[in-house]
Amino acid sequence: MLGLSFFFPLAAAQIEGIAKLGATGNPVHNISVVLLPVGRVVESNEAGEFRFANVAAGKYVLVGTGEGLSSLRVSVTVNEGETAKAELVMELTPLRQEINVTSSAGNRVETPLETISSTLTLDTTELAGKAATSLGDVLDKEAGIHRRSFGPGSTRPVIRGFDGDRVLILQDGMRTGSLGFQSGDHGEPVDPHGLDRVEVVRGPGTLLYGSSAMGGVVNMITGHHEAKDQGHRGLHGYLSGIAGSNNGLHGGSAGIDYGWDRFVFRVGSGGQRTSDYRTPVERIFNSRTRLYSGNIGGSYYGDKNWLTVGFSTQRSTYQLPSEPEEEHEGEEHEEGEEEGHGHENISLPIERWGLRLNGGRRDLLQYSFNYSNYRHKELEGQEIGTRFFNKLLDYRLLFEQPRRGPFSGSFGVWGLRRDYEAIGEEAIVPPTIQNAFAVYGVESVDLERVKLQFGGRVETNRYRPLTGRARNFTGFSGSAGATFKVDDASVLVANFSRAYRAPALEELYANGPHPGLFAFEIGDQNLQRERMHGLDFSYRRQAARIRTEFNFFRYWLSNQVYLGPTGEIEDGLPVADYLQGDSTYTGVDARLDAGITNWAWLKLGFDSVRTELTRESIGLPRTPPVRGRVGMDFRYKGLSVMPEWIVANRQDRVFTNEDPTAGYGTVNVRGVYTLVRQHAIHSFGLTWFNANNQLYRNHLSFLKAFAPEIGRGVQFNYSMRFF
Repeated sequence: MLGLSFFFPLAAAQIEGIAKLGATGNPVHNISVVLLPVGRVVESNEAGEFRFANVAAGKYVLVGTGEGLSSLRVSVTVNEGETAKAELVMELTPLRQEINVTSSAGNRVETPLETISSTLTLDTTELAGKAATSLGDVLDKEAGIHRRSFGPGSTRPVIRGFDGDRVLILQDGMRTGSLGFQSGDHGEPVDPHGLDRVEVVRGPGTLLYGSSAMGGVVNMITGHHEAKDQGHRGLHGYLSGIAGSNNGLHGGSAGIDYGWDRFVFRVGSGGQRTSDYRTPVERIFNSRTRLYSGNIGGSYYGDKNWLTVGFSTQRSTYQLPSEPEEEHEGEEHEEGEEEGHGHENISLPIERWGLRLNGGRRDLLQYSFNYSNYRHKELEGQEIGTRFFNKLLDYRLLFEQPRRGPFSGSFGVWGLRRDYEAIGEEAIVPPTIQNAFAVYGVESVDLERVKLQFGGRVETNRYRPLTGRARNFTGFSGSAGATFKVDDASVLVANFSRAYRAPALEELYANGPHPGLFAFEIGDQNLQRERMHGLDFSYRRQAARIRTEFNFFRYWLSNQVYLGPTGEIEDGLPVADYLQGDSTYTGVDARLDAGITNWAWLKLGFDSVRTELTRESIGLPRTPPVRGRVGMDFRYKGLSVMPEWIVANRQDRVFTNEDPTAGYGTVNVRGVYTLVRQHAIHSFGLTWFNANNQLYRNHLSFLKAFAPEIGRGVQFNYSMRFF
C-alpha cells in the first residue's frame, strides 16, 4: 500500500481554537498544539489562538503541551468544508502529555497512545533538575534505562541491556558524530539545560535511523528542527542556573529566539563544571568535568515551505578516575592539584562542531543534511597519548504520504559517510572510510479501534580501511505492529521486528591495547552481520488521574558480536577476541503515576532484563540488575515535593572475569516551585540526593571496583522560559 493516495487533495476544512491557563482563564501563547493522528503541530499566538488549515473531514484529537503545562486530550469532529472549534485548558499537572517525533516514520508527532514503539519523553521541567554532564546521567533511573560509566563525564544510556553500537544517539534527529558508542571511556557530553526535551524509543528503532538503532534511539531535541506550521513573532528565550554540593557543581545556560515576519533567528550558549566527587567513605580523584556549548541558527516559514540552518559547537573535558595508591587513600587534593600524591591524571578534551540544514514542503517532503567534525585527545598529565578524529556527513530525504481515509505513511532514503582516524598509543584501528545507504518505507492503517503499521528498510554498509580487508554488509530490517484501543484512554500493543546490524569498525579491525575496555582487543575481519528477531507487548493507559505503561519484550540475536577473554595477557591487559554467538534478551519495564488524592500522587517504576549468551549459558557483560522505584508527589498549587526510594537487586549473573555487585537502596527528595505567568514560567528546584548516604556501586561502571557512586549532596536549580 506504500504510496497509496499520494496525490489525493485534502478537503478545505479547518480547526480553530484557543489555549487558556486553567488557574486564571487567561490566554497563553507558545503552546504546542498537536493534531492526532496526523501528527501536525502549530503554536498558539499572542491571543492564545491556534489554527489548522486544510484538514480532511473526520475525527481528531487535540493535545496541548507547553513549558511545565499540559492539557487533556480533546476530541474534535471535522465536517467537509466547515470550521471546527476547540478549547484547550492548560494546567500544571504531574501527568503532562508526552509527545514524541523520534518514534514516527516521518516527522509526525505521536503520543504513547498512538505510537507502536515504547517511548519516553523528558521535557524542560524534568530536565531542569538533572545535574548531568553526560547523557547517561540524564536518563538514568527511567524505566528500562540504566547508565554505563567510566567516571562522571563518560556516561551513556543502556536501554533494555543494549549498549554501545546498538543504541543510537541523535541530536534533532541526526547523528552527533561522537564516539561514545565506541568505548567505555568515551561519553556523550550534553548540557541538558539547553535542550527542549529528550526522547527515547525503547526497542528496535531501525526503520528510520539505521542498523545502529537495534536496541533503541535517544534523541536530544533543541526544538529548532521541528517542522511546525508556523514560526512566531517577537522575543522568546530561556535562562537557567544550577549549583550543588559534594562535587562543586555550578553552571548555567541562556538562549533567545527572535521572530520577525516569516523568519526566526536563534542563539544560545551554556556550560557547567564539577570537581572531584565524594562517596560516603572517600573522595574519587580525577573525576572533574567541564562542558561548554553554543549554537546559532535561523528558520524561514513560508506558506508551504520551511527551511532551517544551524551551527553548533561544543568543548568539554572530563577526567578518568584512576585507582588510588593505597598509601594515599583518603588524602585530599587542593583545587588545581592535577597530579599530586601519585594519582595518575588522565583527561579527555573534546571539541566538536556541526552544521545542519533541514527543511521541506509541508505534508509532502522533508530533507535533512548534517555535517559533524569531532575530535578528542587522551592526555596523561600534559602528554598526548592518542588523538581521535571523526568526520561524519549524513542526510535523509523523506516523502510524506498525505492521509487519505485510514491510510497514511512515508518512504525515503538515508545516507552516511564517515571518515575515522586515530593517532597514538590506542590507535588500534586503521584509518577507515565508512559509507552507508538505505531505502525505507512505512504504511499505517487506522481502523478506529485498531491501528496497523508495516515497514521495511534495506541498508548497506561499506568499510574501506587503509590497511586490512574491505567489507560490505547489506541487510533487511522490518516490523509489523498493531495497537488495539481498549477505550479512549488505554491501548494494547503488539509488535514484531526483525533487525540487522553491520559489525562496527573496532569489531572488525581492532588489534592492540584498549584501556577503555580493559582489554587487548583483537578484531575479526571475517565477522558476519548480526540479526535480531523481537517481540514486544505493551499495555498503556493515560487518563486525568492515571498514567501507566507495562512492557514485556524478548529478543533473539544471531551472531551477536562480543569480546571473549582468551586468558592471555598482553601489554598488562587481558587479551580478548571479538567473537560471535547467539543470545537472548528477556525482560519487563513498567511505570505507574496515579492520583491518590488531589494533592498526593503515587509514582512507581520497575525494570528487569535477563541476558544470556546461549552457547556458554552465561549473562552478557554489564547486564543491569533488577531495579524498582517507589515515590510520591505531594502538590499544593505550584509547589511539588517528591521523595523517592530507588532499590536495585544484587547482580551475580555475570560474564567471564566480571565481578558481581551488591544490591542497594538510595533515597532522594526533590522540591519544585513553579510560577506560571502569561508570558513566562519560572521554576525553582532543590534536590537532596542520596539522602541516606548509601555506599553503592553501579554494575554498569567499568570502575566499580574502586569508584563507588556519589554520596549525599544538595543541588539547587532555577530555570525561566519567556515567550
